[in-house]
Amino acid sequence: MAEIQMKDTKKLGFGMMRLPRKALFTDVEQTARMADLFLDAGFTYLDTAHVYPGSEETLRKAIVERHPRDSFTIATKLYAMMALTEKQAKKQFTTSLSRMGTDYIDYYLLHTLMEGNAKKYENFHLWDFVNELKAEGKVRHIGFSFHSGPKLLERLLQEHSEVDFVQLQINYADWENPAVSSRKNYEVARKYGKPVVIMEPVKGGILANPPADVKKLFREYAPDKSIPSWAIRFAASLEGVLTVLSGMSNIAQMQDNLATMKDFQPLNEEEQKIIHEAQRILKHSATVPCTACRYCTEGCPKQIPIPDIFKAMNLRLGNGQMEQAGEMYQQAVKAGHGAADCISCKKCESVCPQHLEITGYLKEAAAMFENRL
Repeated sequence: MAEIQMKDTKKLGFGMMRLPRKALFTDVEQTARMADLFLDAGFTYLDTAHVYPGSEETLRKAIVERHPRDSFTIATKLYAMMALTEKQAKKQFTTSLSRMGTDYIDYYLLHTLMEGNAKKYENFHLWDFVNELKAEGKVRHIGFSFHSGPKLLERLLQEHSEVDFVQLQINYADWENPAVSSRKNYEVARKYGKPVVIMEPVKGGILANPPADVKKLFREYAPDKSIPSWAIRFAASLEGVLTVLSGMSNIAQMQDNLATMKDFQPLNEEEQKIIHEAQRILKHSATVPCTACRYCTEGCPKQIPIPDIFKAMNLRLGNGQMEQAGEMYQQAVKAGHGAADCISCKKCESVCPQHLEITGYLKEAAAMFENRL
């Protein structure tokens, strides 16, 4: 199978984890309009996963059934942690093919590798499995998404040098964050010559609405540029990047990203200095660095809407909007499960890709919004 030709892929990928919603369901019609704009602009990389609710099926309805298969590329993922047996884990591949209505996958990833789960991928022989799929032509390129430190990343790339690419969380807020290790992980990937797919460039939307001082910094320099565009351009300006995934949830976000990336210009020297100042400000920010991936909510015995609570906290901590934050919190917990209901079982913390001390943050939220610990 041919190596990845990075020059053939424009540096914006359509991340399909946070698709638009219509009541309880994914809004297929709006997703189709977003996809049309994306493909018409010459972009091709579509990113989904077996565990993203409704995403693979929506990809089929909005794109596969409406566009020629050679006009786009599909990336999806196998997540060992939701499988009890090796057979169940491997079945995810055929399930994904069926959901998406395709007979091959362009980029197939082992999903969310970190210290707590890497052994399970070995025990289930999933590295051998994806190599077999590639040899059979059912998968064109293999890689893995990663949420841990550079020591484990280096070991994985030494033991599995056959991988074609690696997917890393990289954004200017996490560049020196020891819990994420964006810079160090990026340097390891470059050391081993692996193309990088960047995820969370806007950190789950946090960098679309950063603290007020960061917004002011960007707007004073370039009032005509959107705030999220700074984050996207930071990621895309790095060397060795195959594409930058943006988890877009509406047409406006798609249009903004296309305006930024259709005629992409890397950050200039002055803009790099502004990013450095934004990093300095964020280093001292009290906001919760949650990306709203929602892995934490699935196993919560109290069904606490953790990401929504953190979003309310950040509105207060980052922008001082106390009244609006209180209203957002009440809306989040209207089903009756609030921050104070946390029993500190820490199931959420065991699956958090950001390695957050979630139970501690929930205690802060309880004190902030419920006046009780």
